[in-house]
Amino acid sequence: MTATLADAVLIAEAAGKVAMRHFRGDLGIDFKADDSPVTQADRAVEAEVRRLIGARFPDHGIYGEEQGIERGEADDLWIIDPIDGTRSFMTGHPLFGFLLAKLTQGSADLAVVAAPALAEVYAAARGQGAALNGKTLLSSGCTAPDNATLYINEGEKIWRAAPDIFADLMAFGRTRRFAYDCYPYALLASGHVDAVVDFDLQPYDYHAVALLVEEAGGVMTGWRGERLEMQTNVATIAAATPDLHAELLRITASGC
Repeated sequence: MTATLADAVLIAEAAGKVAMRHFRGDLGIDFKADDSPVTQADRAVEAEVRRLIGARFPDHGIYGEEQGIERGEADDLWIIDPIDGTRSFMTGHPLFGFLLAKLTQGSADLAVVAAPALAEVYAAARGQGAALNGKTLLSSGCTAPDNATLYINEGEKIWRAAPDIFADLMAFGRTRRFAYDCYPYALLASGHVDAVVDFDLQPYDYHAVALLVEEAGGVMTGWRGERLEMQTNVATIAAATPDLHAELLRITASGC
């Protein structure tokens, strides 16, 4: 593990402690202009992470979901989702996450995906693989759709925006599950599930999970196969293998 990734893991662990002080407690819930919720925990976690990054990497930029971009012109940019799955967090569901990625000149080179309520910290660095609490991860290697387990994130949004694609996804694979948060990507990187289809994501939603999936041996792109850079409102496919990714791409690209 590089020194910078080790620092990122420490930052994630500190963020998790802040989140857990609020979890299943007094949340102070507000709603943003798009009707998405934000809690005092979201704000407290991001403030602590910004403080820690600023202390260690004062010349780096920071882009957080709650407080926007600071020093956005810097070559190195940290992207923060303080609580991925605020609706899960505010209802006491333990599969909310913390996401942190560092981009160098627009390309992610390290990522941390943490599940604070489960004491799990997933870490990845470009070209160095992925790990859970220090143990190496590999995706499942599944190539056959008939054997695949698929997670569909934001299913209601997909159903409303692309009903034909939704119907085809509901016929894909051996098993399908619905979710809303980052944890299915952790399961994919760990080899427990084979694919995740997602919708309406922002850069702070996808950069960390994409690198984690890729360093575990998987593939993640947009619905047309496009590279993930700094798109907004993007729909994504993540899969354990290129073959399985190509099968899903036939469904999503045909309806775009």
